[in-house]
Amino acid sequence: MRIGFSFWGFLGPGIVDTPDGGRFWRRAKVEELLARGHDIVLLQADRDRTEAGHSLPYTWDPGFPDIDLLYCEWRWPLPGRNTTPCGTAGHTCDLHRQDKLISHYTHALSTPTVLWDTDRQITADEPLRRVPHVVVCDPAVHPAHGAVSVMTMIPDALIDAADPARLAARPRRLALAYVGNQYDRDQAFDKFFAVAAGQFPHRVAGKWTRTEQWPHVNFTGRCAFDEVTGIYQDALTTVLLMPDRYSSVGAISQRLAESVLAGCLPITPATLIGGTRITPPQLHAADTATVVERIRWAERIDGTDEHARVIADCLTHLDPLRMSRQVDVLEQVMTSLVHLYHR
Repeated sequence: MRIGFSFWGFLGPGIVDTPDGGRFWRRAKVEELLARGHDIVLLQADRDRTEAGHSLPYTWDPGFPDIDLLYCEWRWPLPGRNTTPCGTAGHTCDLHRQDKLISHYTHALSTPTVLWDTDRQITADEPLRRVPHVVVCDPAVHPAHGAVSVMTMIPDALIDAADPARLAARPRRLALAYVGNQYDRDQAFDKFFAVAAGQFPHRVAGKWTRTEQWPHVNFTGRCAFDEVTGIYQDALTTVLLMPDRYSSVGAISQRLAESVLAGCLPITPATLIGGTRITPPQLHAADTATVVERIRWAERIDGTDEHARVIADCLTHLDPLRMSRQVDVLEQVMTSLVHLYHR
């Protein structure tokens, strides 16, 4: 197939001032689809070149090239950013471009369309959900009605290269770390992280602009994409903090994979539905007290054979998220749509 791929972000490491979590898996996904014989044309701006100064060996097209299928990482209105007129200070054109692509391909040409709702922002009453040649993919264990579960993807090579014994033996200065932005995480942070942060050496890296209620927490600001692995390698544990729209359906971000691959144990709040499919039971926590107890337990087993076994168990839980398996699902969705609707 010739796939037109719309996303707003980077294929490479990008820039510091961006919340783009898709950098963890996006380039590997493009490479996987190319390796399977598909042709990929990238339909949003080449931000790797214009913002990060990186020239990558892919095809971008600012127009409307001939394609068999439109594949979008869903963009949604962000007031003051992508809802303002083009040319306005601070404006980004991701939403305008997506609207034009959907108008041209999905509506005018009835081009088969796959929308991957990576941030779970497509509303239940979105008309596109009812278009026959459109499939919405949801990164959740329990996807929205009518959607297909396509989870966060982890490059197979990263899982295969992870060595539990070596990761367990690594010295770690911090008991606790979190990498990620504040967006809609205040409640989870307050319940599962803030108290523990007052009892252990820790770090919170990311964009957190409203922190007055947690003066004891060590917020260190945004970090570069290439720094994320090092932060997790320096920490014994993290906590999987999710907005309710994620946790209520078992949706997870790339933070799970980033932490586990670095040997940082992901303590999993009980609010994450389907948590037993995501992490081992000994890492689950019902409340603040359990989080603290789990960190103390992790300190006791640090560097031992038990520590290595827990990391190995975490890696086993990542297996369903392998890039090869998730792209199998995505490719089947795409192939079925093109078979039924391509003209």
